[in-house]
Amino acid sequence: MKMNDTQFTLIKEQLRRLTSQDGFYARKLAGIDVESIQSQEDFEKLPFTWKGDLREAYPLGLQAVPDEEVVRIHSSSGTTGTPVIIPYTRQDVADWAEMFERCYRMAGLTPLDRVHITPGYGLWTAGIGFQAGAERLGAMVIPMGPGNTDKQLQMMQDLYSTVLCATSSYALLLAEEIAKRGIGDKISLKKGIIGSERWGAKMRQRIADELGVELYDIYGLTEVYGPGIGMSCSHACGMHLWDDFIYFEIIDPKTGEPVPDGEMGELVITTLRKQGAPLIRYRTHDLTRIIPGECPCGDPHPRIDTILGRTDDMVKVKGVNIFPSQIDELLSTLPGASSEYQFMIDHLMGKDICTLFVEVDPGANKHAMEAVIGERFKAKIGIQAVIKPVNIGDLPRSEKKSTRVFDNRY
Repeated sequence: MKMNDTQFTLIKEQLRRLTSQDGFYARKLAGIDVESIQSQEDFEKLPFTWKGDLREAYPLGLQAVPDEEVVRIHSSSGTTGTPVIIPYTRQDVADWAEMFERCYRMAGLTPLDRVHITPGYGLWTAGIGFQAGAERLGAMVIPMGPGNTDKQLQMMQDLYSTVLCATSSYALLLAEEIAKRGIGDKISLKKGIIGSERWGAKMRQRIADELGVELYDIYGLTEVYGPGIGMSCSHACGMHLWDDFIYFEIIDPKTGEPVPDGEMGELVITTLRKQGAPLIRYRTHDLTRIIPGECPCGDPHPRIDTILGRTDDMVKVKGVNIFPSQIDELLSTLPGASSEYQFMIDHLMGKDICTLFVEVDPGANKHAMEAVIGERFKAKIGIQAVIKPVNIGDLPRSEKKSTRVFDNRY
């Protein structure tokens, strides 16, 4: 993807600022002459930043402004290691809200909407990001946060919520509860804005059908503002990224080299305007591709495909690389199979054993489903798995992100 002149100017300004003061990037880019960077190709020779760098900078090693300019911090969950702390200036907070408002407008929201927010508040970026964007738009915010499904549904009915903001896992849980309780006619939802985890076509269809809503993908990550840096439009053909705030590249995850537009690779992000904790060439681990050409919606911002998985989601079994997105795709083609599954890998009696638990529709012949799924799994993935069909609702639901792959070998 071609870097434009404005992006290049903003990047050079960031690099000058970051290398002229003591801090994370002054050390990381030590010995590099910023003025010698004269082109996109020169920029692409700079070293990548990755999450390990950010963890080593804990707690506030990424801070690039004086203390008196920091108005807020957010943090990654830290479930897989040292958390990453990201400081925000007043301008960072305002920029994030502006991007988030764009997301809402792209989904067709107006000040008459009532936005029901279920992602968590606090150190996590999600809840407060959804709220700030809705307030900037002028919509009514219903800041529920996660959990207490009974209260969620009561408030949804009593306050006539029109927009649901949630992870796909919690949206599915709410959809199933609404169907189970037979209260669909009392729910006023028209749109769902879903983020924070990859979700397959079958799961998307179930949520849309059971809630009766139009669904939109929202993209973001804690290290780069949070959710709201990209959004799908009503044509559902990828997500528009706000390239006046971020510059993005798609690289080969193995070589680090750029890949041509349209080819799958790893998303790399550079912040153009962030003050509190700017990032240069940050490897997100998210797998996607640039979608060439103009979007039918007419919005000029460039698009990436829906996130297909993460480079660190991959598990290797018997020499075969397996991504959760492959299992999503497999199940999406099988009538009778639900979107919900758990894939277990155990090491027993000296060999790896794979077990795939799959929820199947009521009335489905479990014995027949076991055979069909097993055959398709072997053909698509390349190894055998023990298939365990279970009833809808038997697998756990999550108010946050769902874990679907469990590697118990280590």
